[in-house]
Amino acid sequence: MKTLNTTAIAAAIGLVFSAGALAQSLPKSEYKAEEDRIADTYKLDKAKCDSHSGNKKDVCIAEAKGNEEIAKAELEARAEPSAKHHYDVLLAKADAEYAVAKEKCDDQAGDARDVCVTEAKAVETRAKAEAEMEMKTWKANQSASK
Repeated sequence: MKTLNTTAIAAAIGLVFSAGALAQSLPKSEYKAEEDRIADTYKLDKAKCDSHSGNKKDVCIAEAKGNEEIAKAELEARAEPSAKHHYDVLLAKADAEYAVAKEKCDDQAGDARDVCVTEAKAVETRAKAEAEMEMKTWKANQSASK
């Protein structure tokens, strides 16, 4: 999980700093098509979850919902590049990772479950703090470039 989080943060940093190069709005038709693609992907991913049962199904649904929320946030960031939208992408990733981790904790019982949930919450809290730091860095870089 730590490797995934570190990789996601590194990718987010690259995305944040490259936003200036992408500062173009998406045409409305392309935006709508992308929204439709995201909705269709979510429906397909959620339908795949029907083959599972119990907590495995819950984890699958959490992953599908998380991917949808991340895709929506990334679309907004591409449509209107700003510190706020890039921050929202990072928050969506943190929230999605937490939701999946929390669902996976449901497979455990007692103290092990409590520890798992606490660790998942700590990862989310750290990711949100890093997202805020990235937003402040992005804003500072934008101010410096002006």
